Amino acid sequence: MSTVAVVGAGPGMGLAIARTFGSHGFDVALLSRSQDNLDTHAATLTAEGITAKGFAADVLDTGSLTGALEAAAEHFGGIDVLEYSPGGPDPKFVTPSRLTVADVDLQMRYLLYGAIAATGVVLPAMRQAGTGTLLFTTGAGSVDPTPMLGDINTAGAALRSWVLNLHKELEPEGIQAAHVAIGAWIGDRAPEGTPSASADRISPLYWDLHIERDQAERIFTP
Repeated sequence: MSTVAVVGAGPGMGLAIARTFGSHGFDVALLSRSQDNLDTHAATLTAEGITAKGFAADVLDTGSLTGALEAAAEHFGGIDVLEYSPGGPDPKFVTPSRLTVADVDLQMRYLLYGAIAATGVVLPAMRQAGTGTLLFTTGAGSVDPTPMLGDINTAGAALRSWVLNLHKELEPEGIQAAHVAIGAWIGDRAPEGTPSASADRISPLYWDLHIERDQAERIFTP
């Protein structure tokens, strides 16, 4: 049995990605800060016939994150797919010219540093097996930035660059690394004039990247 670990397993995209892989026979390890919320999401998936378990982790705490992934790998017998999309802090709406190191530091810790730490846990076993999938999510501002989102777009672009480079390094080893940039408000209550899409509409992109294994990036726009 294969296992997907979803870091950032909230009720939107995280749960939708978990459901997509679970519907294809994957066991699901769910990671986020709240064990109570994780237990709720795991129960939802279990009721749908998907084997799932939650492991509390804080992406800002490397020891917490790596420990939770190690526990998940031990529980399920390994992690075949890592999906990283933690719900980070709200942007400060600061333009690039006014951006400070402090402004961008927290976003970098959530998006880039956590991704590097999580990958460091699962990659050795993938290399030994000669296969595996690493998927990372940002907003579309990582590709086409918006001035007022200078902090989160900067960190997202850093993650994107790292993932594209990771793909180049790992593809010859049989390991798929890819970036998903979402250019839409996910769910209801989108601000007026903002494109929106349901998480269930977006989540199949992740399965496609896992199966097709020939693209380093997908950009979703409604």
